[in-house]
Amino acid sequence: MPRPEPADAPEATAPASAASSVEPVRIVEIPLGDPRIKDFVAFHWKHYRGDPHWTPQLDADLLGNKVLGVTGLLTPEHPYHRTAEVTHFMAYRGSKPVGRISGAINHRFNDYYYGKYAFFGFFECVNDQAVANALFDAVRAWAQMRGADTLRGPGEYSNATHERQACLIDGFDTDPVVELTHNPPYYRELIEGYGFEKAMDYHAYMIDLTQPVTDRLHRIAQAVRAKGEISTRPVDMSRFADEVRLVIDIYNQAWANNWGFLPITDWEADMLAEALKPIIDPGLVRFAYRNGEPVAVLGAFPDPNWALRPRWKWYGDSDYVRIARLLVMRKKIPRVRLMFFGIVPGNRRLGADALLFEEVHAYAVSKGYTHCDVSMLLEHNELILRASEFMGGHRYKTWRIWDLKL
Repeated sequence: MPRPEPADAPEATAPASAASSVEPVRIVEIPLGDPRIKDFVAFHWKHYRGDPHWTPQLDADLLGNKVLGVTGLLTPEHPYHRTAEVTHFMAYRGSKPVGRISGAINHRFNDYYYGKYAFFGFFECVNDQAVANALFDAVRAWAQMRGADTLRGPGEYSNATHERQACLIDGFDTDPVVELTHNPPYYRELIEGYGFEKAMDYHAYMIDLTQPVTDRLHRIAQAVRAKGEISTRPVDMSRFADEVRLVIDIYNQAWANNWGFLPITDWEADMLAEALKPIIDPGLVRFAYRNGEPVAVLGAFPDPNWALRPRWKWYGDSDYVRIARLLVMRKKIPRVRLMFFGIVPGNRRLGADALLFEEVHAYAVSKGYTHCDVSMLLEHNELILRASEFMGGHRYKTWRIWDLKL
């Protein structure tokens, strides 16, 4: 059952549970632009200290970095905030930080769905229901004051399908690939213990590229080639920005009816191009054309997390250390993530998917890649789930998003 209505105060305390410290939980709001946002980001480094799998984005991606030329998501200058309201909360017991959470109203999402959603994100918490409850109370009150009728999360700021989001509920013993999340198993208990109810699950499949694809896949691909209606080509790096726009155009058409979809904007496409260009392997991104018109894309990318995972060494894990490690290791990364796969409606049973996968698989094997993560796949998208299994994948991770009616 949902919890009782929380207090509206932006800074409040909650009594400590019998099982936890005698000091009460203290919640502090950190608005966008507040210098304490650095403490908000620093918390996850302390919280995951020594975890062999956790791999965060660069601090610059959140806080910005003039030297690296990055505008951080948690800074007022980031384009996300043109159409959103956000805030952040930290939980303390005494002077010790014990949790964090963000609240967001994504007006573009609400306009698209004619909804009144608020989102909670950047959720990190010690294993203490009282702390989690205090954080949820704070973001819930903030959302209600802004007219929201549903609180959804976790995510970063919100839960559009192309955002980094969701809470891992299965597959804790494997590393997250780029743009996927990792968290302790008890987060599910904390979220559901507050009264949130499941909204959607996402799955990930892992394909062992060292295993040959099925004869059936080869037969389908050969039949498509023989018919001559579908042609393919790799990404053209000489006009990379235009190619990214083409990927986004196909994606926006192919995913338009999927749960949580929100069209990717021009500024998001530009930022995506900037982020992907240093790691892209052109042979892993291919387009399919039908009678000269682009109808499908399959885009896989070497996983930078292979190099960016913290090593917890004496020399630290600063952005500069992690980037240097990526530059040294990028040609030896064995794992890829299939991030973009879409077929424009009206072209979905022509075999373009089989053709693209066969070609990308052959290229990946020739370059020494050994594994391919396929994610994040909606739990009810049986067509793509079956396709992932047909390509030799096995399910190895599941994430969940929850709703709380306000």
